[in-house]
Amino acid sequence: MNPDKPKVYLTFDDGPVPGITEKILDILQDKDVLATFFNVGDNIQKYPGIFKKIVEAGHSIGNHTFHHLNGWKTSNKLYIKDIMKFNEYYRTKLFRPPYGRIKVSQIKTLRKYYHIVFWSILSGDFDPRITPEQCYENVERNLHKGAVIVFHDNYKAEKNVLHALPSVIERVDNMGYTFGTFDNMGTVPFQKNL
Repeated sequence: MNPDKPKVYLTFDDGPVPGITEKILDILQDKDVLATFFNVGDNIQKYPGIFKKIVEAGHSIGNHTFHHLNGWKTSNKLYIKDIMKFNEYYRTKLFRPPYGRIKVSQIKTLRKYYHIVFWSILSGDFDPRITPEQCYENVERNLHKGAVIVFHDNYKAEKNVLHALPSVIERVDNMGYTFGTFDNMGTVPFQKNL
């Protein structure tokens, strides 16, 4: 995002998941911060009540495919079909490829209809080899204006994200930055089937 504006963007991938997503929502509410959640359609289908809480809290929603597919390992036809299945549960113009893996040919098709959002800071919260403090340090030492930070609301990341998130929010506040979401990305024509 714009490196001249003192704003950073918190994003969460993979949810909604019982327990962890709700704990993250509590932290964000307590700190009065909005974020962008890149949800997996299958999880929305399984946990509609938790997804409703994300939406009702005012957070932005992004498509993270229906089955958390790796674009590099998936045919274009199947990948696009899986992304479109997400639209049965929620319509958004934001898309983030799982694992950050996407083919150029997939990008060419999707960017006509979606804003494809990557990140500039990977917290590493999903990595069982790092400590919660290391997760925080991964973010803190790389903070910059316009940073897009990715955390995960899944069980693998739970210990690290719940430790790091409040400290990251506090650090961003201390730096005089504010938090943004990806609500106002301009218009992209929506189409149910590509």
